[in-house]
Order: sequence, then structure tokens, then C-alpha cells
Amino acid sequence: MKNRVLVIGSGGREHAIAWRLAQSSTVETVLVAPGNAGTAREDNVQNVVIDTADFKAVIDFCRVQSISLVVVGPEQPLVDGLVDALSDAGIACFGPKAAAAQLEGSKAFTKRFMQQHNIPTAGYAEFNDVNKAIEYLQICDYPQVIKADGLAAGKGVVIASDRQQAEAVATDMLRGNKFGEAGHRIIIEEFLQGEEASYMVISDGKTFIPLVTSQDHKARDNGDQGPNTGGMGAYSPAPVVTAEIEQNIIDQVIKPTLKGIAETEEFVGFLYAGLMIKDGDIKVLEFNVRLGDPETQPIMMRLNSNLDSLCLAAVNGELSKQQIQWDKRPALGVVMAAGGYPESYDKGAAIEGLPLVHSNVKVFHAGTAMDNEQVVTSGGRVLCVCALGEDLADARQKAYAGVQAITWQDVYYRTDIGYRALTK
Repeated sequence: MKNRVLVIGSGGREHAIAWRLAQSSTVETVLVAPGNAGTAREDNVQNVVIDTADFKAVIDFCRVQSISLVVVGPEQPLVDGLVDALSDAGIACFGPKAAAAQLEGSKAFTKRFMQQHNIPTAGYAEFNDVNKAIEYLQICDYPQVIKADGLAAGKGVVIASDRQQAEAVATDMLRGNKFGEAGHRIIIEEFLQGEEASYMVISDGKTFIPLVTSQDHKARDNGDQGPNTGGMGAYSPAPVVTAEIEQNIIDQVIKPTLKGIAETEEFVGFLYAGLMIKDGDIKVLEFNVRLGDPETQPIMMRLNSNLDSLCLAAVNGELSKQQIQWDKRPALGVVMAAGGYPESYDKGAAIEGLPLVHSNVKVFHAGTAMDNEQVVTSGGRVLCVCALGEDLADARQKAYAGVQAITWQDVYYRTDIGYRALTK
């Protein structure tokens, strides 16, 4: 019997996951709660209305709909314990339980965890008192990185170039309540130089399978300038992760993290390590307990295996029996955002140029909604246009051709996604 799968979430990551699941030979149908305009228009995918914060409602829905697998896309339900609730109800749910999800839910927890388990990371201090934070900032070298402790939808990290900015940010987070509960504690850490890469694995708690490497562009503007965002584009593979560096990541980061977290709760799900690489040395910038967005989109373009089979094997502790197949071609995705992102931006603009029909090019929706029959913007990051190519330059050319066919009022995107890899 084929699987009926429920995907939790509404962003570009969830559209890409749902799209890949819908192509699986072992999937009957994919339901997405709440989904977006992209998942609404996808073959064999249907949006459903459930309050995903109401765990009983999710459990009841899964039972009525005979759901054989739940895949949780975003971090908040994982930190809140949705996997715990579904697992206790006997429903197969792919993702870490709340205790393991602290790796993303609390940056202070994670920094202490990395120190305890000798996982390479930047030096840091943590504060919940604004006066002590400001005292500390007076003796720092700059730039410094200031992070809200809790979940802040990818926006709780500021690189402060001087003391004045650092003090303003620390005060804003701790006293000004910019990030609410997430900012009641802050981390101040040294700024690391180098090249960023994303390394993700699928884990059943005992075994893990690496995904293909990827790299995203966090800064809003060309040349990796401007404010930090949730990601303005990504590509896979990432040339900075050589075979030797990948082995070091596995030995120094992935294995000790999975072993260390298993002292509390075995990690089932996607583990994402955000890394800084310089002269062959690696340091962990952050952990996520789900796939990165927008890296998911090019990675799902390259995945040739049945994603539901991998997820169910992980839930059942049988990942060692699985193999994973990839398209050898590189993939690149360009995020199309609303003008003004990541600060204030308008919603409700009509998007023209959809659907885009090209082989090896796919448009994943993130911040979109339906207004009657019209797709409109409903978030900061609106679309991610992805392409497979014979090489990275070809993938980039195809992706940007797709980008140029789509428009709405005040659209914004970077024009240099992949430049680091292409200049190597």
C-alpha cells in the first residue's frame, strides 16, 4: 500500500519537500498544512487547514486521513514537541523530539553543548543582563556577532561592526524586546572569517546518511553585503567542501553531535550544521534541526531516491538498510524577495509570469497565497527559482532566465548567486 504523507509548514522548504514526496513511487498523496500557493497548484499535493499548534487536532486529522508519515518542515513545531505528541499517539513522525530540538531552540544550550563535546565553534559569552552585556562589549574586538538565544525565524543574528552598534543591538534584544521570549538571553561571539557551507545529514539516532553539500547566501545584497536574511539563494554541491573537509566535518562535528545529544534523546530527523571553513579548518556557526531554506530547494532537485522511504526508515531505526541516489548535475536556486525584506515590505502584489514551464527548472513558492485565481505575495522571501545544469554556470544561467520571466511590483533578488563557486 502506498503512503499518505502529511507535511507541516508553509515555506519554500516545505514546497520542495512536498514536491519531492509527490514524485515518490511509494506515495499515494501528499497533504500540506497549511502550505502555500505553490503547494496548492502541485500535482498530487493538497493543502489542508489544521491548527498545527493544536497537537490533538493534528493527531485526530492523521487518524481520520490514515496518514502513514508526518514530515515536520519548520523548527517551531519541533521545539514545541509535535514529534513527541505524534510518536506517543503511535503516528510515524519524522523529526527530532523536543529535547533534541534544543540544538536549534536555544543557542546558549548549543554553545554549552559544543564546549562539552569538543565540537569546534567560535568563542562566546552569554548574557541576560543588559548592563553586563554592555560592559563586556567595551572590551571586545570588532566585529562581534550578537544572537538572540531562542527562535527568531532566521533573523535573530546581527553582525555588529563597532561597539556603538553592538550596544544598541544588545539593548534592543534584551531590553527593547525586539525578539520577545527569544531575546531574553543573548549570545555574543567572535566573528569568524572564511567561507560558509551547509552540511546536512538524515539520522535515525544511530546511523546517518549525508546529503549532498550546499552553500547559501545569507546577506541580502550582491557580494554578500547588506543585512542578514533567511537566505537569498543556494547551490549544490559546494566546492569549498572537499572530500578531506567532508571527512573532518563527519568526524569533528556530525558524529560527536549525534553521540552527545543521544545522552538525552536520540536524534531522528535532518541535522543541519552551518559551518565556517577557512584554510581547511571548520567551525560550527549554528545547528538547525531541520533542512535549511533555501538549500533544501536545490538539494531536492538533485534527490533521486524516494524521500518517504528514507524518512520512514529513520523513524523505524532502519536507516542502515537504505541507500540514497543523487542526480550528478549541480543545482542552483535564486530567491525572489519582496522589496524591503528583511525589514518592512508590502504583501498582496500580483505575481506575473507563473507558471514557468521549462525542463530542469522549478519554481518553489515560499511567501505566496491565492487571491481568487491570482497568486500574490504574502511574505518576505516569495519564490525560489531553481535549475539543474550540466555545470554550475549552466544551472545559474537557467535559473536566472526563469527569474527574469517572473515579476511583481517591487521584486528584489541578488544577481550573483553562486559567484564564490564560479570564481574558484
